[in-house]
Amino acid sequence: MSIFTLKQLRYFDALARHGHFGRAADACAISQPALSMQIKELEESLGTPLFERSSRQARLTGFGEEFRSRVHGILRSVDELGDLARASRNRFVGRLRIGVIPTIAPYLLPALIGNLTRIDPSLDIRVRETITQKLIVELAEGRLDTAIVALPVSEPSFTEVALFTENFVLVRPGEDGGKPVPSREMLREMRLLLLEEGHCFRDQALSFCNMHAATSRELLDGSSLSTLVQMVSAGIGVTLIPEMAVAVETRSASVSVARLRSPEPSRTIGMIWRKSNPLANKLLQISEVVRQSGRALDAPDKLVSSP
Repeated sequence: MSIFTLKQLRYFDALARHGHFGRAADACAISQPALSMQIKELEESLGTPLFERSSRQARLTGFGEEFRSRVHGILRSVDELGDLARASRNRFVGRLRIGVIPTIAPYLLPALIGNLTRIDPSLDIRVRETITQKLIVELAEGRLDTAIVALPVSEPSFTEVALFTENFVLVRPGEDGGKPVPSREMLREMRLLLLEEGHCFRDQALSFCNMHAATSRELLDGSSLSTLVQMVSAGIGVTLIPEMAVAVETRSASVSVARLRSPEPSRTIGMIWRKSNPLANKLLQISEVVRQSGRALDAPDKLVSSP
């Protein structure tokens, strides 16, 4: 059997993730015929097919599934060798592949990226924005160095560092600004707008209201906090958003924003990374920059407190 190359393993991994030759080729920045040829050569070296091909997708064979689990470990180990080399240099990190959940990314990243690049102008920051569960998978597979998420994640192979806590606030139509702030019991009787399934912020809001999505007829889903706020502005219902999002999401919406009654709902923001990552000490330094950037997000003046 011929020896296959690391490049072929990366192409295989891309095709296994995307399930489509065209999308995998785009992800690898090569042509589709070139990717197809490399996969064919890899299969010939192994002496067995890795994919079932159709006009629309490439699906892993049984052997392909087993091969993929080994390839993940190989690629992660190779990346960690690179991380080990980067950790030995005097530069901060060099390349930083960072994941961020959507309810944090638009609000924290501008300040964070500015602060990180001031510390090291040569820092190569690559951002991945998606939901927590996808970030966990990509972090475990070595495709990310770290992620900023709501804690806890409770993955035994990850280090979790809590950075700061922020409250959730109530967003109502502008004309409701003079009304008493509802209690959590009252919120259960209102039309509550929430992020769609998969977002941890949705689960946190439901937990505060002691509600279950499957049993409520008044829950409406949105794909982003911006969508939820604009729906509130149109008079469709009310929503909860994290405090860091208020300044951005309400600046062009006719809404009122209020703090909820104590104990206010909140979340803990933190960073996670693989315990095996050789960059752990430098990621700990970066976490301090994230902490400072988060704490610098001032609470908006338009917030009113509940009586």
